[in-house]
Amino acid sequence: MANAYDTQAPVRFTGRLLLLGYGCIGRGVLPLLLRHVDMVPGQITILAAAEVRDDSRLALGVPLRVATLTRDNYQDILAEELGPGDFLLNLSINVSSLDLIAWCQEHGVLYLDACIEPWAGVYTDPKLPPSERSNYMLRELAHGLRLPGVRPTAVLTHGVNPGLVSHFVKRALLDIAAAVLPEGEWQEPHDRAGWAALAQRLKIRTIHIAERDTQVPVVPKQPGEFVNTWSVDAFAAEGRQPAELGWGSHERHWPADAHRHGYGCDATIYLDRPGMAVRVRSWTPREGAYHGFLVTHGEAITITNFLTVKEGEHVVYRPTVHYAYHPCDAAVLSQHELEGKGWQLQARRRALGPNDIAGGMDELGVLLGGHARNAYWFGSRLTIEEARTLCPSNNATSLQTAAGVLGGVVWAMRHPQAGIVDPDDMDWREVLAVASPYLGELIGEFTDWNPLQGRGALFPEDLDREDPWQFKNVRV
Repeated sequence: MANAYDTQAPVRFTGRLLLLGYGCIGRGVLPLLLRHVDMVPGQITILAAAEVRDDSRLALGVPLRVATLTRDNYQDILAEELGPGDFLLNLSINVSSLDLIAWCQEHGVLYLDACIEPWAGVYTDPKLPPSERSNYMLRELAHGLRLPGVRPTAVLTHGVNPGLVSHFVKRALLDIAAAVLPEGEWQEPHDRAGWAALAQRLKIRTIHIAERDTQVPVVPKQPGEFVNTWSVDAFAAEGRQPAELGWGSHERHWPADAHRHGYGCDATIYLDRPGMAVRVRSWTPREGAYHGFLVTHGEAITITNFLTVKEGEHVVYRPTVHYAYHPCDAAVLSQHELEGKGWQLQARRRALGPNDIAGGMDELGVLLGGHARNAYWFGSRLTIEEARTLCPSNNATSLQTAAGVLGGVVWAMRHPQAGIVDPDDMDWREVLAVASPYLGELIGEFTDWNPLQGRGALFPEDLDREDPWQFKNVRV
């Protein structure tokens, strides 16, 4: 499909940009911002909780301010760094996105984050019921910040997932429609209702965010250490949240440990288990069938809600949507150790930089199942070697995420008065035109795999053989 957007022409931005947080994604996206946004390094300030030596930042001449944002000081610090027409790029953890969004909406500042974060401790506070530790609640509260009138753009949860995967879903729906619907009897939708109607017409029953990371560290994981290809603290935090999934209208087997939230859009449910402890079956083209973890992510909420069809208040169509994440093998070992220690995070934590990885790739996409061609995967396959070539400060995982952040930032700058938006509200072609050069091989592939294959041969299983795409069959 030809792009209608010139990815070579940088978007002009005359304001200041505050980059909050300078972990692997912050370091990865900084050089991309200066490639694709017409601005100078002096317009950017990095705000980090500790001194960070980074040769790329020093070479670019971007200043660093060391400060920790708290409930007591965040308004004063933001007021010193930002004003109307400026941009807050929030790539931090343990800082309330809700408070930052509210401040930006009130002060005319553009905003983007890759995850809606609470203040430190909320995700793992045993005094809070599971629903109050969920991404569902955080999104509902974020949408509650919408104010009347024209407001500055605030893009919620726009990395690769959440973020780019919402655009992958739209591309996948078009590919499936082209393969199974008569030519001339359908067209690309232009609004939420149209996309939902297309998904319903195609009989999409489930959407997996299907990811397999095969990157291998040069130095193997050691006992008492958590190793990952991106932020250990962020992954451990979300992995210990309740498992959350969009609950489809076709589902007929209610999980014994499942609950509805009882407020808001009602598109998702949660399980009485941390996401790192819930395994699901899925498929990617290179890996084939695999077991992943149902870690909560914002896209399970936004995609499900976006593709819902209602008659009045009654839901007549909605797909089941969830993450099916197989991180790098070192991270799986780390998770196993973490669970064995009663979910107490290891003292030693290692996020792998581009030079810490011996080989491998991150294969990340969306698997849409239940239609006339069974299942279709569309997504990105990016190797560590490609990532080093495209932007040396990244590994494969961080570059996929940085590409999503970049695409979202450029979109927000082009549409500075859109108010609070989810990734699904944005133009998928416009965003992918910016992000695609950093995603390696973008491929789509049909498959005859389903979660019943190979089941019940060695031991009997309680399965729904009439409908392979029941969550009962997907869950391990």
